[in-house]
This record gives sequence, C-alpha cells and structure tokens, in this order.
Amino acid sequence: MTGQVRTVDGRVAGRRGQATRQKLLDCLSEMLSSSPYRDVKVIDVARKAGTSPATFYQYFPDVEGAVLEIAEETAKEGTGLTELVAGRSWAGKAAWQTSEELVEGFLDFWRRNDAILRVVDLGAAEGDKRFNKLRMKILNSVTGSLTDAVKDLQAKGRVDKDISPAAVAGSLVAMLSAVASHQKGFTTWGVKQAELKPNLALLVHLGITGRKPTR
Repeated sequence: MTGQVRTVDGRVAGRRGQATRQKLLDCLSEMLSSSPYRDVKVIDVARKAGTSPATFYQYFPDVEGAVLEIAEETAKEGTGLTELVAGRSWAGKAAWQTSEELVEGFLDFWRRNDAILRVVDLGAAEGDKRFNKLRMKILNSVTGSLTDAVKDLQAKGRVDKDISPAAVAGSLVAMLSAVASHQKGFTTWGVKQAELKPNLALLVHLGITGRKPTR
C-alpha cells in the first residue's frame, strides 16, 4: 500500500504517515460506536489518536471525509456477500442451507459494521448521493445474485414466469437490511435472537422458491 496513500495536498504518505492515518480512522470508527455521528469532532478524534487536529487535516478534509473513507472500505468488504448466494443451489434441502447461510452472513456483516452502516443509512436517507452509492454497492452484491437465482428457477419451470426476479430479489434484500439494522430492537417485541435467523431464512426461502423448505 506504500506510495498509494496521499495527503490532502497530494503528497505521498510514508509508512509513518499511513500508520497515523489508519490510527485516526480506527479511533473514528470506535467513536462512532458510542457517539452520534454529528457529535464527533476533529479535535476529539485527534486527541483519541494521540495527535493534533492539524495532523488530522493532513489526511482528511473533515470528519465526513474520514467517515466516507471508512464507509468505502466497508462497502468493499460488503461486495463479498455475493459469495453467500452466487452459484448456490436453490433446490431441495440445499435451498434451505443457502437461505440460512445468507441470513447468517448478512446479519453478521451488519453487526460487525453496525456503527458505520448506521451513518451510511443516515446519509443515504438524507439524500447524500455519496452515501447512497455506497449503500447500493453493498446491497447490489446480494440483489444481483438473488435475481439470477430466480431467473434460473424460472428457466427450469420451478417459479412462475410472471414474477419479476429483480423485484423479488430487491424486496428480500431490503427486508434483510432493515432487519439487520434493527437486530437489537427485536427483543422489545419479545423475539429472541435465536428465533430471528430461522424465521428470516424461512421468508427468504419462500420468497425465492415459492415453497416451504425441505429440512
């Protein structure tokens, strides 16, 4: 990575500079987990990283710029979610396993990146195209693969041809992201975490195959 990271004024950052930059991002990520995004100030991030605001501004124009850097990395990781669906079987017992693993992987990704994804959702909801683009990058990694899965089942005569593959896939992914961002809230409805995953997997299975799962 040396030689690829630049400061705000275009200079190439050395190893120490890259390490400082990464430490600032790590500290910001940690702060986002415990503080509202709008409350995080440059001076607080710099102090937590053991450096100065001037150093922060060498690498980022502002807090939002640094947040976008974290979000970019998260979105890159999120594209790996396609592996949970691409090329997987949606027939018989294998379809249930695919549904379970998709739900498990999706919820786990959201849980691990909860703080930054909340900021991404907030920015997207406010109409910020940069955050919306990153959000869609994550969701599209699963939507495309699910769309292909429905098309394949249609070609084999297992799913009604009148169904829109993209509409089904998009609806399921929107459901997964909504549930994933609300995982802690389910306890207020009396839903145990152990109950959430299998029931969500059931909805995914029904949505893609139109059938009850074979377990």
